[in-house]
Amino acid sequence: MAVSARRGQPLTLEEIYATTLRLVDAAGVDGLSMRKLAAELDVNPMSLYHHVENKEALMSGACAVVASRLRLPADDGAPWQDQLRALGHAYRSLARSHPSLWSYVNGHPNLVKQENTLWAVFNRILCAAGIPAEDLVHTRKVLYTFVSGFLSAETSGLLFELEGTADADSAFEIALDLIVAGLESRHSAVAGPPPEPLGR
Repeated sequence: MAVSARRGQPLTLEEIYATTLRLVDAAGVDGLSMRKLAAELDVNPMSLYHHVENKEALMSGACAVVASRLRLPADDGAPWQDQLRALGHAYRSLARSHPSLWSYVNGHPNLVKQENTLWAVFNRILCAAGIPAEDLVHTRKVLYTFVSGFLSAETSGLLFELEGTADADSAFEIALDLIVAGLESRHSAVAGPPPEPLGR
């Protein structure tokens, strides 16, 4: 394990990732380098390579740390509509907390694929909404892209540059309303009309 010059205390991955996130939040991913990180930690740059192979591995680990903070809705019997809204709000909160990191994740699909827990919860909610198994993957991709597009516009400032006054919170609620209404309509179409009463 690498030992820093800071009172001889060992350097830990937790400290590395925490400092990485702070630097990325302040200056963006492009503003981060292994040398800058080492200077912030007051260690020799080579010490970092005892813990992470390169900047890509560093970012992957930092993304995993942030992803672990996502507050996923519990499978507690709440209506799927409420669970879907809770998931949307939790994801938006995380993206807004680390906008530069969130943009980085969306530019690196391999990082998105790692979030198996997120997808498992998403699938559970969609199944509760009545989405057929054969449509599950496509539905999940469409909704993820829809929400990601909104968050990209919000975190980049585009949402506020478009015509009209943009209240991001209200706009996001409308987005969730549209998603829920669309899934409810989809479920009704798949289920078909109710059977005719007997004797008619």
